[in-house]
Amino acid sequence: MREGWTYKKLGEICTKGSSNISLNKIEDNIGDYPLYGASGYVKGIDFYHQASEYIGIVKDGSGVGRVNIYPAYSSLVGTMQYILPNEGCHIGFLKYLLQSMHLGELKTGAAIPHIYFKDYGKNIVPVPSFQEQQQIVSELDLLSSVIEKQKAQIEELDKLAQSIFYDMFGDPVENEKGWEVVPLNNNIDEMFLGPFGSSLKVDSYVPKEDSYCMVYEQKHAIQAKLDLENHYINKEKFDSLSRFEVKPGDYIMSCRGTIGKIFQIPQNAPKGIIHPSVMKIRLKEQLYASTYFMRMLKLIVANEVTNGNCVQMAITAKALGKKKLPLPPFSLQQKYEDIVQAIESMKAKVRQSLKESEMLFNSRMDFYFS
Repeated sequence: MREGWTYKKLGEICTKGSSNISLNKIEDNIGDYPLYGASGYVKGIDFYHQASEYIGIVKDGSGVGRVNIYPAYSSLVGTMQYILPNEGCHIGFLKYLLQSMHLGELKTGAAIPHIYFKDYGKNIVPVPSFQEQQQIVSELDLLSSVIEKQKAQIEELDKLAQSIFYDMFGDPVENEKGWEVVPLNNNIDEMFLGPFGSSLKVDSYVPKEDSYCMVYEQKHAIQAKLDLENHYINKEKFDSLSRFEVKPGDYIMSCRGTIGKIFQIPQNAPKGIIHPSVMKIRLKEQLYASTYFMRMLKLIVANEVTNGNCVQMAITAKALGKKKLPLPPFSLQQKYEDIVQAIESMKAKVRQSLKESEMLFNSRMDFYFS
């Protein structure tokens, strides 16, 4: 117990109130008062539930346990609950305290997860003086602000790379700069989807220590990294599916549901085959710099799957191979690659700073609330 601090049940320092606002009972007209849901602002309505600033917690459904402070004269949808600080409890301190409790881990219910104040309100929590609460909030707010700015920096650097692409090459769909266009089929050695699902079932997987190679899945293309929860197969299964092997320098593209996320297999990547939801692309010759090729192909595919305002949920190698891709001079593509590498270097430094800021924030949260 920290000197000068008291310890109470959460329910003694705050009061819970529930919302009964159902979206399907609210007219579409826009009112003067904001209504918030689990993902943020929903719409304007003609009334408000609270006249002062308060905390909202997602109590059931997606995002259960999410905590945020909401402004005065606003309301919450019925899947959320109001938490109001009692006298002597700083609202910012209460927000961080609730976040430290990881309320989402306390959920019950399989179909619709739910948390109950009557349960987590019994938790014993630290209660420093109001002045100390203010100091804690100031410190954590500052760290939170630094973290948000670093995340924004990364987003801005991503936007910069995209902006430079359009400046140098124009829109690859419209090809307003008049580059030579070549069907993708003309420049590939191999391009096909992974094996039929019946050839690679879940029961084909083996523990890593008993495996011969890994399986490259959609998540690797979507997240553009390999250090995930990976699946593995043995030598016998690999031999039967060796046609689907990917090698360093190959590209894999997500082709089911989330379409068009592309990742180039790095030089130090482990031996592996592709999953049925992934397409392998191996270029014939060095006509495309990898960074240009991936960004250009993403834009081409994105236009294809939303063509005619009808979103496709899959794409085939046959259809993709017919797509005509702009072919600017390789030297210009390489110049763009160099620029992007410099931007990625900057992003790596910001990511490292972000990681350190998040570690410091988590450390201070543990110090005050554990």
